[in-house]
Amino acid sequence: IDDGLLVIEGGKIAYAGPAANAGDALRGVTVVEEWDARGGIICPGFIDGHVHGGGGADAMDASAEALVRMARAHAAHGTTALVATTMSAPHEQLLEVAHVVRKVQETATGGARLLGLHLEGPYINPERAGAHNRAWLRPPSAAELAQLAAVAGPAFRTITLAPELPGAETAIRWLVERAVSVSLGHTAATYEQAEAAVDAGARAATHLFNAMSGLHHRAPGCAGAALADARVRVELIADGVHVHPGALRLAYQCKGAAGVMLVTDCMRALGCPDGEYTLGDLPVVVREGQARLRDNPAALAGSLLTMDQAVRVMVQQVGVPLAEAVRMASLTPAEALGLAHRLGRLAAGFDADVVVLDPDLTTAMTIVAGEVVFRR
Repeated sequence: IDDGLLVIEGGKIAYAGPAANAGDALRGVTVVEEWDARGGIICPGFIDGHVHGGGGADAMDASAEALVRMARAHAAHGTTALVATTMSAPHEQLLEVAHVVRKVQETATGGARLLGLHLEGPYINPERAGAHNRAWLRPPSAAELAQLAAVAGPAFRTITLAPELPGAETAIRWLVERAVSVSLGHTAATYEQAEAAVDAGARAATHLFNAMSGLHHRAPGCAGAALADARVRVELIADGVHVHPGALRLAYQCKGAAGVMLVTDCMRALGCPDGEYTLGDLPVVVREGQARLRDNPAALAGSLLTMDQAVRVMVQQVGVPLAEAVRMASLTPAEALGLAHRLGRLAAGFDADVVVLDPDLTTAMTIVAGEVVFRR
């Protein structure tokens, strides 16, 4: 909409549409503050369902302060909501993280809102561990999952697991019954094993192509199952490093915008100088925009990606229309998280989570629940 107007009242969107048609929405409204997008693009706020850290902080720090620093760092790049993501660790440490996330969930952070917890590992395949510490990897444990669910409560949003591990199918069914989104990842699963997991209730693939059995014409693997099965939404780390633009284009053409969730997989060094950091308990070297394990420089260790950068890559390198790229960063993740009734769209009654992009698709302003949390 070339001359669009967004009206926010009480933290909700009261009107979104052509300015010329806003008469009824504005009648009787006292305008407290007016913002001019200055030729920019007003979009629904970005939702990052897979983010480990930022601003020098990490979800595994297990502190409210760390979660707030992450939320503020990512708000500067258009993220209005995020799901704090763990690394593989001892069970007691994961319980600590779950406790803190539940405590901070949906409280004002001065940045992006915290939607809950994404448990990535420890129930993943050592063959596809990536930057996870293999010392903590193990098959799914019913007792551990029950404890985590009790501590995290409704904050337990997503889990990444390898479906070929012993007990995985039973765990998937148990998790789905409790409204936890199950995503297949860090896996050597065959096509058939991945499909069995989808039949059991898994509905997503974690960072498609990365740390999973790849696509081969005689062995389509987990990636092939995720691309072929319409029930599955796929995460993409669209930084041009984790996934080649040609593979990003393939995923988009197979799944469409409704089947792709842009994620950052960002680690703590976002907004920090190059140097040595940690991801989980493993040392990581950050240099020239990439994070790699210190002891295995060939292995990527998360990213320094931001959601506005992911949108830019999809538009500028992959050729996706802007509205479709924005959907992948907003409405599609909201649908995957069961929050599409209030997040992911600019529509009356929805939460006023908004990002204003400059014409070059960098973030100019971020609004969370009607409050400006970032302005450049």
